[in-house]
Amino acid sequence: MPRVKRGFKARRRRNRILRHASGFHGARSRTFANAVEAVHNAWQYAYAHRKLKKREWRRLWIARINAAARMLGMSYSKLVHGLKTAGIALDRKILADLAVVQPDTFKAVAKAAGAPG
Repeated sequence: MPRVKRGFKARRRRNRILRHASGFHGARSRTFANAVEAVHNAWQYAYAHRKLKKREWRRLWIARINAAARMLGMSYSKLVHGLKTAGIALDRKILADLAVVQPDTFKAVAKAAGAPG
């Protein structure tokens, strides 16, 4: 009985991994064994950093809102509390965009939240 070489299925599996490894340096893009490890690590990093990206954007928005609020004589936490008690439901992304792109609108929103002046 002839041996089974597993040609098509195995080649397709290997080529799928090697396609994901294209652009990696050295043997990590050319040899299957090295590429498997590199691709699996890359997938883990990609998964983790998709979560991190959300945190980093939120931190940036909060920093921008805080800077704009302090220019109006108010802290970030007091602004957010004031917005909540005033029933203004703007998320941090929108508030940060207002602070950067439309400072006058942000000032009006902060005034409604109880900013001094």
